[in-house]
Amino acid sequence: MDRLAASLNAPAGASAQILLGLGLAVFVFALIALLRFFRRGPGPRRLEQGLSALARQNAELSGRMRALAESVDQRQSDLARFVAARLDAVGSRVGADVEASGRASEQQLAMLNERLAVIDAAQARLTRLSQEVVGLKEILGNKQARGAFGQGRMEAIVRDALPASAYAFQHRLSNGTRPDCVIRLPGDPRLLVVDAKFPLEAFNALKAAGDAEARRHAAARARSDLGKHVRDIAERYLPCEETQDLALMFVPSESLYADIAEHFEDVTQKAHRHRVLIVSPTLLAMAMQLMQAIARDARVREEAQAIQSETRRLVEDLARLRDGARRLDAHFNAARQDLAQILSGAERAARAGERIDELEFPPPALKAAE
Repeated sequence: MDRLAASLNAPAGASAQILLGLGLAVFVFALIALLRFFRRGPGPRRLEQGLSALARQNAELSGRMRALAESVDQRQSDLARFVAARLDAVGSRVGADVEASGRASEQQLAMLNERLAVIDAAQARLTRLSQEVVGLKEILGNKQARGAFGQGRMEAIVRDALPASAYAFQHRLSNGTRPDCVIRLPGDPRLLVVDAKFPLEAFNALKAAGDAEARRHAAARARSDLGKHVRDIAERYLPCEETQDLALMFVPSESLYADIAEHFEDVTQKAHRHRVLIVSPTLLAMAMQLMQAIARDARVREEAQAIQSETRRLVEDLARLRDGARRLDAHFNAARQDLAQILSGAERAARAGERIDELEFPPPALKAAE
């Protein structure tokens, strides 16, 4: 704005300089004319006339200078007012634009803060998730921790499906072994063994293999470890007289179970021949639901005799109730017959009374003594 005012005030200064130059030029011209006059040798009268003419010209020049100065001052005042009005308008418009820009900037900053808050929350969730993944990796990398992880999942599934009296964890068998879980089937004293220890190292190496040779070695190791674990389950738990002829090998992950079913079908067949059934968390939950239904049916069969005895007593009570109803119906029939006879007799008595009332008898004769 200062630059604009300076640029607008520049013409006024230039006009004043022009007027001053014109005055100096006129004065120089008059001075040159006076010198020429003196060179011609004028007399006093002509000198007086020259001075008078010079005074008149100076007066005219002064008047013109004053008029020009007044005109310049007026134009400068008008220009200053115009410049002030324009500056006020420009200032108002600039202030409104600055205010609108400030509001827009505030809104954008608020939206940016909200987005940054969402990003911070997502970053925090990602950090927690990465920590959990690292913890899960450490669990799966440690044999004991991995066994505890599989044991925990298996125990949660069994607890959710069966009553406490139907299972036991770390139960000692007669041969000294301790399976992870045994399940008591109704009507059968033998126990069903569930093993939750799974050889995971070879499968992790198989997933981490980068080339075909490494995958081949990792697959051979996984097949060997899995077959050895199947043999260990069959040799430790199945020969015992107090266990069932079938044992369950729990795989703590659906993806691992899918990999075994897809890439190690020969090991699955070998497990079937050793009477070891490989189950995933979903299959174990289904097996527990089936055992729960079997236990419910066995409980119903155990209570069938009591139910039959109660049903027999209920039938006898119904028979007695039927006989009583029949006797009550006979009493009601006899009462209805007696009531009908009473009503018939009352009707006959009423008709006889009406007939007697209709008869005319002579008045009685007076005695002779009277």
